[in-house]
Amino acid sequence: MILDGKAVSEKRLEILKEKIDESGLYPRLATVIVGNDPASQMYVRMKHRACERVGIGSVGIELPEDASTERVLETIARLNNDPDIDGILVQLPLPRGVDTTRVIDAVAPIKDVDGFHPFNLGRLLAGKPVYAPCTPQGIMTILDEYGIPARGQRAVVVGRSIDVGRPMAALLLNADATVTICHSKTRNIEDETRNADILVSAVGRAKFVRPEMVKVGATVIDVGINYDEQGKLCGDIDFEAVRERAGAITPVPGGVGPMTIATLMENTFKAARLRTCCDETAR
Repeated sequence: MILDGKAVSEKRLEILKEKIDESGLYPRLATVIVGNDPASQMYVRMKHRACERVGIGSVGIELPEDASTERVLETIARLNNDPDIDGILVQLPLPRGVDTTRVIDAVAPIKDVDGFHPFNLGRLLAGKPVYAPCTPQGIMTILDEYGIPARGQRAVVVGRSIDVGRPMAALLLNADATVTICHSKTRNIEDETRNADILVSAVGRAKFVRPEMVKVGATVIDVGINYDEQGKLCGDIDFEAVRERAGAITPVPGGVGPMTIATLMENTFKAARLRTCCDETAR
């Protein structure tokens, strides 16, 4: 079974548009991009198009490649204090001269629709998330939409990044899966992955996961965006080889990527609702 993230995202965005129309709210998302990396610029454009589609206002702020950490922090502070902005997204990666940790920590937790602030990651780990990082949450949505339960399943996450691997493990744990995280120092990684009912790969290595690493009938989720030796877009999974062994698998492209953007839109609407709730309480 091919897990069509594009189709799921289309469905979710249509539902979200209806919810926003019915709410009477006008959520607004601010994106901050530093430098002129083509991939980052493309991702930001895609996010702004999604905003337009569902009725979310968007503001794009572009800073030069040589912008200092302090200048980025000043921009974040201004957006934090802007009552018309519900969500803030800082496009990663940032240039080497910018302190990424300080920038992420500077975003107000209530506006951190990417879910990377330590407050939001802590809530996620505690099992009481406000915003979960968009890619892992999007994966959980795909599993739910296709009726693939995590409860009682053995889940293996390959990769321990703070934006995908670790929050993915927390979400699976919160869903009652038994979770193992593998990384570059894991010994005999194949022994771990072969036991997985749900296998999520987020290592950024083209076709890293081969058929012999996958349990027959497993659900295989590919987070990777890579290029093979022929320059063709591919994921972490050797898709054509593994699909014959897996019970369900996400393609690249068209799998996890669209769900990341759809989840960002959902988080932004959630931020608008939370702001409205807080404003009414304050009155």
